[in-house]
Amino acid sequence: MKKDLYLIRHATAEDGANSAIFKDIERELISKGIMQSARMGKHLAEIQTEFDKIYFSPARRTEATARLIAEQMGLGEDKLQMVESLYGSGPRAYLALLNGLSESENAVAVVGHNPDITFFSEYLTRDDTQGHMKKCTLIHFEFIDLKWSEISQKSGKMVKRIDVKSLEKNEE
Repeated sequence: MKKDLYLIRHATAEDGANSAIFKDIERELISKGIMQSARMGKHLAEIQTEFDKIYFSPARRTEATARLIAEQMGLGEDKLQMVESLYGSGPRAYLALLNGLSESENAVAVVGHNPDITFFSEYLTRDDTQGHMKKCTLIHFEFIDLKWSEISQKSGKMVKRIDVKSLEKNEE
């Protein structure tokens, strides 16, 4: 029995961290972020990656990233699910999500935010995850002979890390 987890940091969004104009949760992807998400989804489709489900926070930028990736992979609406706790609740929310997944799901993606997603990636494995996850970076982990409910600190193996910038270079 093997479980695959793909942690994905959202793509580039509006810079409104210090703005009174709109709330952080409402920040939208900018054109660069739309292109990053589509490029990542296209790459995942090309290497025949499959997800049983893509989970994302209620922030507009994570939802848009998840939807664009799903679209490029040919996944339907039934494969997307918002999880309220993934926004602003820290790495424990990511672990709680995983530990509560159905055993019928073998490969899932979680689209989230820094610094939580980077901290969570480091929590999951003894492998070097290369630190800070830049926007639209994906880290793939596998868990051998574990149920989702058994996943905990240092229990996973990092399979690969894909930085969307490396995909851009390959297209040139």
